[in-house]
Amino acid sequence: MALLSRALRVAATRPRRSPAQGLGLRLLTSGAGPPPEKSVPYQQTLKEARDPWAGAQGPSRPLPSTANVVVIGGGSLGCQTLYHLAKLGMSGAVLLERERLTSGTTWHTAGLLWQLRPSDVEVELLAHTRRVVSRDLGEETGLHTGWIQNGGLFIASNRQRLDEYKRLMSLGKAYGVESHVLSPAETKALYPLMNVDDLYGTLYVPHDGTMDPAGTCTTLTRAATARGAQVIENCPVTGIRVRTDDFGVRRVEAVETEHGSIQTPCVVNCAGVWAGAVGRMAGVKVPLVAMHHAYVVTERIEGIQNMPNVRDHDASIYLRLQGDALSVGGYETNPTFWEEVSDKFAFGLFDLDWEVFAQHIEGAVNRVPVLEKTGIKSTVCGPESFTPDHKPLMGEAPELRGFFLGCGFNSAGMMLGGGCGQELAHWIIHGRPEKDMHSYDIRWQFRGPSPAGGSRGSGLEGPLWVFGPLSCDWGDPSCPAGLEVAGLEVAMHPGDDRLMASGLSGKEKSLFVTSGGRLDAGPRLQAPLPACVQVENGSRVLVGHGEWSFLC
Repeated sequence: MALLSRALRVAATRPRRSPAQGLGLRLLTSGAGPPPEKSVPYQQTLKEARDPWAGAQGPSRPLPSTANVVVIGGGSLGCQTLYHLAKLGMSGAVLLERERLTSGTTWHTAGLLWQLRPSDVEVELLAHTRRVVSRDLGEETGLHTGWIQNGGLFIASNRQRLDEYKRLMSLGKAYGVESHVLSPAETKALYPLMNVDDLYGTLYVPHDGTMDPAGTCTTLTRAATARGAQVIENCPVTGIRVRTDDFGVRRVEAVETEHGSIQTPCVVNCAGVWAGAVGRMAGVKVPLVAMHHAYVVTERIEGIQNMPNVRDHDASIYLRLQGDALSVGGYETNPTFWEEVSDKFAFGLFDLDWEVFAQHIEGAVNRVPVLEKTGIKSTVCGPESFTPDHKPLMGEAPELRGFFLGCGFNSAGMMLGGGCGQELAHWIIHGRPEKDMHSYDIRWQFRGPSPAGGSRGSGLEGPLWVFGPLSCDWGDPSCPAGLEVAGLEVAMHPGDDRLMASGLSGKEKSLFVTSGGRLDAGPRLQAPLPACVQVENGSRVLVGHGEWSFLC
């Protein structure tokens, strides 16, 4: 057992790596599951604990010859989409899962649900997810999804953040979401273990909570199959057959698997980290990237029971209640990319990079000081998919009729899954969603130049995207976006495809350089960064260009 404070000291003594080194990838596990030395929050690996068919040959049930819709991927979005298709009356809906339900990224997700976001559409999407997991599924199946309503607490350590939370509270009132802005003293009374000395206040949402990935997906598929849908596990998809009609329009014709093919006019790509590979089968570009995403589970903490989940946006951490312990995680500002995504990575984990994770430890110990002397029971570091603008990818791909996307959820697939699954089902059945899903719609990449001079996911040479984990509502004029924009520079290297971007923040400088598939630090030829480049977070940046243009 390690202590959080010891882990932080060890990370601090290691030589600082450059972000270029941070993009060097190490695949540390395979489809066989976590390595023996890996500490996961289970007595045995997920393969041993949950897969009675380990080593079984063939799909879990015979493949139908035809289907009206085939959903690829048995994670949160796939199961939610299948459930809502069946609930809206779609017959002949089939879900294909390469291994077992949740085996990709969903099984290790934190499962947090925060009801308030800066977008009114997202507030509605989150509200629907909450209704599905807390009420609808239980009424329909008689099963408990694992939903726990312990509340949520947003931390404001500066005046701008507190003002943002006040706006969120006002938005919540319009949608019936109960929330309260608390003073530091009120926050201390609610959460006695919290350090409030550096706080301006908090936003408390009593009906936030936590979802159980396995329980939710199992209950979703139970409800869907009761309405006639089919779930077929252990059935890897190997190809998507496409035809060109008399007008020259490309259309989905069939899904091919290792065990046969299914004729279908509609495919839904809910493959998560593997969505890019599924897209390539159909000739569709899916602009997302896979990264290592981690959290640790602590030993028992006296007095933590029944506390709300905590989100500190400025420290980029969350504290999730897990019984009498906490899960500590957050968005990595210097992430490790998974460059070559393995198709054999089911219920697998990577080794946790303590140097990358150190920032979360520091933020967590500052917020809940008792963590400094609390042991670490287990670590979880798995793959997660992220998009250039931190928005999910949804809707019908313009270059292929009948090919829909439901992927790239930036570690928010569980909490957005219910609302987005419903909208995706409407999209498929009625040709359009019920809500304004423009910011998620993959089609807007084809409507002309984006603010960056390119288009969302277009892959054109030249355009740049700067992106990172969202830490502020940049649409809000009170957020200090100008500070980050002013601190960014880009350098091009004549004669090759290298590009370099540096971002200056209050603490550190980040630098990424691409060169012929490698990451390298070379001499810089400074040039101003185009003002039209979209900046989400200036503390760490990544620029897609040339061979990295799949991000653009």
